[in-house]
Amino acid sequence: MSSTELRTAPRAAFPHFCGIATRWMDNDVYGHVNNVVYYSYFDTAVNQFLIERGVLDIHKGEVVGFVVDSGCSYFSSLSFPDTVHAGVRVARLGNTSVRYEIALYRNDDPLPCAAGHFVHVYVERSSNRPVPIPAPVREVLQVLLPQA
Repeated sequence: MSSTELRTAPRAAFPHFCGIATRWMDNDVYGHVNNVVYYSYFDTAVNQFLIERGVLDIHKGEVVGFVVDSGCSYFSSLSFPDTVHAGVRVARLGNTSVRYEIALYRNDDPLPCAAGHFVHVYVERSSNRPVPIPAPVREVLQVLLPQA
């Protein structure tokens, strides 16, 4: 989906949400959340989902996802003390990679204030070489695919 399409994506377009409290330190000198912090919200939402479902062990997992591509479009600003509601879905599930789309909703706003994507390539931790997405991970990720 393009950033234009994500701009008007309702919350119902995302099968999973993660609530994230903004922090005082997220604000920059202009009084809003700095652009780089949005990427940490993306990372938090996806990795929390994977950890909660038991398919990501950040310390001992033999296979991990490396971010190889990301992007974000900003539509309106966030600022402390807003609460971010990060909607997550899978746009593409390949053999060794997955493309996530994430929309960030401020408080109770019906439309996102920012949206973007990132791509995980699954790699063997010891070699950093791509490997097929493990079956348990693939099963969990399928929950995030759009329903036809």
